This record gives sequence, C-alpha cells and structure tokens, in this order.
Amino acid sequence: MSFVRPEARAALWRWREMLAAGAMALVALSWIAGPGGLLGWVGWVLLAASVALAVVGVQRARFRTGTGGPGVVTVDEGRIVYMGPLTGGVVAAREMERLTLDPTARPPHWLLEQPGEPALQIPVSAEGSESLFDVFATLPGIRTERMLSELNGGARHPVVIWERTPSRPTHLRLH
Repeated sequence: MSFVRPEARAALWRWREMLAAGAMALVALSWIAGPGGLLGWVGWVLLAASVALAVVGVQRARFRTGTGGPGVVTVDEGRIVYMGPLTGGVVAAREMERLTLDPTARPPHWLLEQPGEPALQIPVSAEGSESLFDVFATLPGIRTERMLSELNGGARHPVVIWERTPSRPTHLRLH
C-alpha cells in the first residue's frame, strides 16, 4: 500500500537526479560547515559533484516527456531497437545520418535516419524512450540544449536536430 499518489510518484521519478543532487549537496554542506579538516575538503568535492549531477538531472528531466506511448524502445551497445504496434526497426547509433523531431505526428516522433534504410519513427512517449537521451548525447556535435528546447517548445513542423554531413550549403545555418 502506497501513501503517495501515482501522479506525485511520477513527478518525483521524473526529477530523480535533481533529488539525489539536492541530498548530496546537503551532505556536502554539512561536511563543509561541520568538523572541517579532511572531511571539509571531501565536502567541497561532493558539492561540485552534486552541481554536475543537478545540471545533468535538469536536462534529463526536460527530455522525459511522458510514458505510456505506443511501443517499446531498448538501447543495447549502440543499437536502438523500437518495437511498436504497427512499425519497428533497428538503427545503429554510429551509423545514424540525421536526427529529426516531428511534432506534427501524434504523439510527436523522433525520426532516426540511417543510409539505405527507411527512417525509424519513435514516439517521444514510448516506453523506454528516456534511454535515447544518452545515445543522442554521444552524437558528434549535437547541441543538447537546442534539442531540449525544440522538444519542449511546441514546434509546428519537423525540425532537423542533428545531421552528420550537412545537406545544405555551409554558409546557411540550420536554425
């Protein structure tokens, strides 16, 4: 029997890295203000680690847009597998050419393109889609903050978030 409402539990779980960072910061501050000495120095290191965890936690929480969408996403050794009710497929992260966010689909979809294969369409709310954040963060040259702002910004047309080789002249910016 749980005394926490499911909505509150889901909100706390979405911000779990921030909660852990807050707890780490409280311990660090108590060590810094407390006995001092070696424990004080460890407290400063722990405080820096909690700040880093907080920054990553905010990004991850912004990426988690919900669950319960159609299909399941799994990531295993750089392979992104999507199994949906109507479609599915596999994309190797190192072979991806383009990442696009399509907010016109319901629910919004990530489009992962690989040479010689049709684009893999993954709903942003599919089960396990939060694991895509780590894969997207490893793409060379991706701007994570831009990806998050497009995801939460309510765009009205498909937006190319990242591409390996630009398909436009180099003097023109993507956005």
